[in-house]
Amino acid sequence: MKTFKNKIALNLDRDAQVSVKGFIAPIAYSGGNFHVEWDTLANLRVAEPEKRYSASILSAFLPKEAVAVGTLWKIKRAGALDLLKQLHPNPYLNMRWDLPYKTESQGLWACLRAYDAEFADIVFRIHAQFALKDGWFTPSQFTGHLVIDRIKRSVVFFQMYVPNGIINFDTWWQKDPDEEGHITDSGFCPQIELRAGIENIAQNIEFTESITQKEAEHQLTLCFYKSQRINWVSLEEALEMAPAQQKPIHAISIDGPLLDESC
Repeated sequence: MKTFKNKIALNLDRDAQVSVKGFIAPIAYSGGNFHVEWDTLANLRVAEPEKRYSASILSAFLPKEAVAVGTLWKIKRAGALDLLKQLHPNPYLNMRWDLPYKTESQGLWACLRAYDAEFADIVFRIHAQFALKDGWFTPSQFTGHLVIDRIKRSVVFFQMYVPNGIINFDTWWQKDPDEEGHITDSGFCPQIELRAGIENIAQNIEFTESITQKEAEHQLTLCFYKSQRINWVSLEEALEMAPAQQKPIHAISIDGPLLDESC
């Protein structure tokens, strides 16, 4: 990825207001049919469909200092939690796992993807989960954009959502409250999202300096998973490369993604 030297400051007018809409669609399917058998999951809906905030809440997504394109920084936890509460009243950023030492996949990171004299586009990724009455719901990830008007110091567009995929959430259910342990499942929800502003404006900006969306997402992924520093190749490619490089093949078979928390 190209390295950029020019740095810009990113700020928002704290007295401004922003209206954010929230969406959670009914779950489309789950492997163990939890979305039918488990009432809590079947009735999972957005806590507040629309809410007005001070723009200062989105300042949590901005860096403290001037940054260059491609720079990464940590998002402030308090602002992210307040926004997540619009989706569900009990969000957690400290991911709950059976293995308490598994902390690699926790975090909240942002990256300056692009800017020009008027606008800046910030891409981010957040890992969080929701505590349900009798279990936990873990989206694969929350990703999105924050586009700001640098001159007016205002929000042009904000979107935080769970990406689509064959599966995009993991869940566990304490089916019998009188017994220890839980059962797990994964599935697909077509929309879990917070949104504000006008997306078309952000799509039509011609930026002065930028990296691609794919490059920004890869940089963010590396903040969560050391395994993505490995140059993974398909079995077919490995069979061709091994003789040429005189190296053995290390094959791994998995039944879920390595890039998110959906499994």
